[in-house]
Amino acid sequence: MRRHFLMMANYNRWANERLYAMAAALDEARYREDVGVSFASVHGTLNHLLASGRIWMRRLEGVGAEPRALNAIQEQDFTALRAARAGEDGRIVRFVEALDEDAFDAVRDYRTLNGTPQRHRLEEIRAHLFNHQTHHRGQAHAALTRLGMAEPAPLDLMVMLRELASP
Repeated sequence: MRRHFLMMANYNRWANERLYAMAAALDEARYREDVGVSFASVHGTLNHLLASGRIWMRRLEGVGAEPRALNAIQEQDFTALRAARAGEDGRIVRFVEALDEDAFDAVRDYRTLNGTPQRHRLEEIRAHLFNHQTHHRGQAHAALTRLGMAEPAPLDLMVMLRELASP
């Protein structure tokens, strides 16, 4: 499990870097334009991805920022948001690197944002975190197309693996 989740943590970082590089090409109006995705705009979606990642990492580590809402704006400025995302992605990779195989069976108790107690294995939480990130990156990727980006770069895991394998 450790090897799989380390691959996913690195994929998450790689895909976010690619997504932010594409978003950087948008002008401010298009970056903030409501295009009908879950969090309205590319800006809202990128902020949601950061907020939700921080919520889960806080639950796992017990430290760090603790957004109180899934739509909480973490950073208004794109450059600051991009830097915060890079920091959070590094944190996620370091967290997974520090785990041994037995840690994935460990159980975490936490509360949802409305206070409901929950209990899940670390393996399930990590799977959810990466799946959730992929889901909303897909929305942001679709938003880039709606905003006129002719061919947004692919964010597929296999593209990253092929890049890593090429000389």
